[in-house]
Amino acid sequence: MDTGESEKIGNNPCSSVRLWRIRGSPTSRSPRTWGRQGVTAEAFEAPVMRGMTNRWRICLLLALAPVWMGCERQPASRSAAAPMPPEEAATRAPVPEPAGEGIRIVFLGDSITEGHGLDPAQAFPDVLGRMLAREGIRARIVNAGVGGDTSAGGLSRLDWLLRQNPDLLVVALGGNDGLRGLSTDMTEANLLAIVRQAADRGVRVLLLGVLMPPNYGPQYTEAFARIYPRVAAQTGAPLVPFFLDGVGGVPEMNLPDGMHPNGAGHARIAENVLESVKALLDP
Repeated sequence: MDTGESEKIGNNPCSSVRLWRIRGSPTSRSPRTWGRQGVTAEAFEAPVMRGMTNRWRICLLLALAPVWMGCERQPASRSAAAPMPPEEAATRAPVPEPAGEGIRIVFLGDSITEGHGLDPAQAFPDVLGRMLAREGIRARIVNAGVGGDTSAGGLSRLDWLLRQNPDLLVVALGGNDGLRGLSTDMTEANLLAIVRQAADRGVRVLLLGVLMPPNYGPQYTEAFARIYPRVAAQTGAPLVPFFLDGVGGVPEMNLPDGMHPNGAGHARIAENVLESVKALLDP
């Protein structure tokens, strides 16, 4: 049986292990490769398998195959949109290394900021970075969006993010609080804490407002709508009243799930916040 080309599997401690695509006829006399590169069936047969019948040789090889292959088993990755406990988000939230040089902007948000369902380059923070570059503004974009995150989750990982020494923090949190019907007082307190802690470190903050759809009832939607103007008034942070303007509830701007923006939606979000970001970057 002829051995085909090898294919390296995964980025893990077993990355030196290669799986082999096997091709050819069963009557071929070429060495049969199993598991690790360079380990042939013939090498294994001497002396362990010498003297065994063909039937027992096959049984032993089948029994050992999972041992060679087992190190490739890895836990399934968490869905981008799955909620992450705040304490876990603080240690596991992915924050890519910012690209380029210039003013560092950290975007603290949830799955919308993260760019759920899209290539990272299509998420509105990266789109905004390219818009700034076209205007001659050099910005280092740090996308700290975590799918399912709430205002409490963002607050729990804020200190770690502030160690990135951002010049500007863009806060796009609260949507998941509203969708889960969480206390508006709690959401407001968390957002106040985020803005104040960042300001205490000398970081400029831009607050992106969120609105709830009317099916949550007038009492809750009105209470929720008051959160962001109050936080802005108490902290002096500039506010984009509804950063999903022209995107939320517009089918052609969203993925089939109706909740997460598509590429066109993210481009519109970047346009919605561009001028507010530029105003905070002026000396």
